[in-house]
Amino acid sequence: MTSRPRSATCRRTRRELVAAAECVLFDFDGPLAGLFGHYRAHDVARVLRRRLDDWRLTPVLDAPDNPLQVLRDTSRAYRGTVWGYRVAELQRLLTAEEVRAAGSAVPTEHARELVFWLVARGSKVAVTTNNSVEAANVYLARMGLTSFFGAHVHGRPADPALLKPDPFCLREALRTTGTRAEDCLMIGDSADDCTAARAAGVTFLGYARNEAKRRELEDAGAEHIADALAHLFEEGRQL
Repeated sequence: MTSRPRSATCRRTRRELVAAAECVLFDFDGPLAGLFGHYRAHDVARVLRRRLDDWRLTPVLDAPDNPLQVLRDTSRAYRGTVWGYRVAELQRLLTAEEVRAAGSAVPTEHARELVFWLVARGSKVAVTTNNSVEAANVYLARMGLTSFFGAHVHGRPADPALLKPDPFCLREALRTTGTRAEDCLMIGDSADDCTAARAAGVTFLGYARNEAKRRELEDAGAEHIADALAHLFEEGRQL
């Protein structure tokens, strides 16, 4: 059997990917911080489910312990119905819970140093996340990173159908930074991140903090994976 030739992107090292990026798009929860490090995601999902119970709404939930999936499933179930307005209310509740969690979110090791290095060498940085802009901004302010990201924080849209794996937030980042897709690199930690980057034409670098994440990224087709951001930082400093 003849093997398929590897793409040019696949042949490039992580060092070359970082060096070539005019703009780096960071997913928030994972690559920059553990949003629910001290405030568990399943507790947030429980808050959302309790509110649905209060409203006597019972959508089928694919992942009842994942707050983003609870929002997705609720939106899908009630889109175009008289209950559609409840989705916006659930959005606001989720945003409030995320903002609360952002106050104690755990920094991802070496993420701050990587951002500093990228900006110092002239790269732009942006956030492309399924979490709320408000939560990401609370965290960036805590870490003294607001000025680096500026207006380039792109989070959960009003329509949950546009959450990643839809490339909506990545395309918004390309628009606000004025960067071409081929000149960008996205650092993400999920299959949805990988799929969204591919759809937007952006090179993807997976961050796998454990073996389960590595398998998820490999199954999604990620060609480059790092198990620690320190690798990118140290490799970058050698350029």
